[in-house]
Amino acid sequence: MTYERINPEDLGAPRGWTNGMLAPAGGRLLFVAGQDASEVGGGMSTDDFVEQFAIALGKSVTVVREAGGGPQDIGRLTIFVTSMDAYLGSRAELGENYRAHMGKHYPAMALVEVSRLVEPGALVEIEATAVIAELGG
Repeated sequence: MTYERINPEDLGAPRGWTNGMLAPAGGRLLFVAGQDASEVGGGMSTDDFVEQFAIALGKSVTVVREAGGGPQDIGRLTIFVTSMDAYLGSRAELGENYRAHMGKHYPAMALVEVSRLVEPGALVEIEATAVIAELGG
């Protein structure tokens, strides 16, 4: 699916996100639940903020791929973090991890600091919304 990027000049040029993503007709909407770095059997696989971000983003993309899409089909990401300082202090490494999963695709994004997440030890949780092309479409 090819989104039409909506970036009104009045808002200035976005850096690392897009202000609006208009999905084309004929796609199916996929809502990806919040993904964190927890392992299948429970527990966090790491307590490193950057590693948790990479795992959570990778799991989000895995759900999109399972539905028949790819990172380019993600129109929105919401990133929940327990420490804005950890996020801001890790931007270079986070950017590398982001590009490893998403390439140069920057959907509409929101970053929200929360006091805690459901899974004990979770530092990052990422949810996504994607539009997947209809088969034959």
